[in-house]
Amino acid sequence: MGSARHYPEEAPARAVRIDPFWIDETPVTNAQFARFVAETGHVTLAELPPDPRDYPGMDPAMARAGSLVFARTAGPVDLGDPSAWWDFRFDANWRRPLGPESSIEGLEDHPVVHVAYADALAYADWAGKALPTEAEWEYAARGGLDGADYAWGDELAPGGAMMANYWQGLFPFANQLLDGYERTSPVRAFPANGHGLWDMIGNVWEWTADWYAAPALKGKARGKPGCCDLPRNPRGARERESYDPASPESRIGRKVLKGGSHLCAANYCQRYRPAARHPQPIDSATSHIGFRCVSRAA
Repeated sequence: MGSARHYPEEAPARAVRIDPFWIDETPVTNAQFARFVAETGHVTLAELPPDPRDYPGMDPAMARAGSLVFARTAGPVDLGDPSAWWDFRFDANWRRPLGPESSIEGLEDHPVVHVAYADALAYADWAGKALPTEAEWEYAARGGLDGADYAWGDELAPGGAMMANYWQGLFPFANQLLDGYERTSPVRAFPANGHGLWDMIGNVWEWTADWYAAPALKGKARGKPGCCDLPRNPRGARERESYDPASPESRIGRKVLKGGSHLCAANYCQRYRPAARHPQPIDSATSHIGFRCVSRAA
């Protein structure tokens, strides 16, 4: 797991052991999520107005259902200020991914988005499955390649071939669309990895079951002997350890997202790699987060 060549939160590169498991070939699609909602009546977090009591200081006018939608900027902006390209749109949700005037018609085979952690967990329970741990997800994403930067090797676009849906050009204003997609893409639009899995890289970030924290090195570092004392089925931090230290007033846990999305670019968030990871508050949904499920051997 991990990498010492990229972002610090990925280090150290380390060896772990995991038990056998099955993982969905693709992220959960709009069509699949629609069946779940039709059978259960599930209402996603983005479809519910937030309770101002849960968010001290919240403008009461914002206590309406909605979600964050990416909006391309007119030109270069401060990359340290994500509010420059995230637009909270009332009534944006999985059915209306760009806002109230949009729909998922024609996007049935695209990954479902605007799903918070609880929504992904509810789907997994309904399907008789679970959400993957970070270790399971990363093992699956590597496709049998040990230590490669990407799910297909060490070159992002081998021979100029687009291997995943990510941002080509300068984020967040100049997308060259070499991969053919401005936003999400059908879940099998790009080559599968060595395990026969699609979209482990790019398209949408994916929820995992683990609370976010910096990885701890327990056991032997990668490449050293002693396989029998490697951590087995490692899990993330405790919930309280996942709170954002930059917002001490917030007591909202953050889960690990994996895989990057169609918004990852060379000049911003180069996280279209198996080792990459990102913290996401469990009460947040956006236009670039989805999920897939696992089944574990008995």
